[in-house]
Amino acid sequence: MALTDIVEKFGAAGGSFVTPVGEMSKKLAQCRGIVFDWDGVFNDGRKGMAIPSGFTEADSMGVNMLRYGLWRKFGTLPYTAIISGVDNETAVAFAKREHLSAVYTGVRKKQDVISHLCKGNGLDAGDIACVYDDINDLAMAEVCGLRFLVRRDASPLFTELTIHRSSCDYVTGAGSGGHAVREVCELLLGIMGSYAEVVESRVLSDAEYEQYFKSRQAISTSCYFVRDGVIGKA
Repeated sequence: MALTDIVEKFGAAGGSFVTPVGEMSKKLAQCRGIVFDWDGVFNDGRKGMAIPSGFTEADSMGVNMLRYGLWRKFGTLPYTAIISGVDNETAVAFAKREHLSAVYTGVRKKQDVISHLCKGNGLDAGDIACVYDDINDLAMAEVCGLRFLVRRDASPLFTELTIHRSSCDYVTGAGSGGHAVREVCELLLGIMGSYAEVVESRVLSDAEYEQYFKSRQAISTSCYFVRDGVIGKA
């Protein structure tokens, strides 16, 4: 599928390309990692004494397919992490279930986590794609190579600010809690030109997918927490 077709399809779904898709494709060619905020990205950010901040299987499938697509492209699994500003049992459980590389909780200065994970894994911040939704994520997003802002119609000034600061490359059509993660994952697979092949391989569970899945399942998720600005391993 041509990049012009990608722009048309995602634009029709409400997505906004801040950076031209050709430039995004060049940045994606360097992508070796993906980081996600949790609240407001995998869910609508709703909180309460008896309300867990959860996720959807549609977003989970998207993350898995994107990791598979990047594995097919580069031959290694991308470093994949959740970075949450609060202690969140569901985020930790999801990360472990999906065998993500890491989950960081209780983070105030998320840009410090980017430095931490880059140093520990031989990455450059420019190699990382970031999916985020709010003010406390902005410093993190601004050091990453690809930045995806989850739309919130109630925050038009924040969206305008991120665009003015060149802090996002794409604003999702889906809002918080509306499968924005799936949208970003499908967009990146589309830009790579591998969406149909990745899906077909997963449907068949062919030898290539099984090799990827075995590698994925071998990952033991690293769990980190931040206390008084110090990152420690749980």
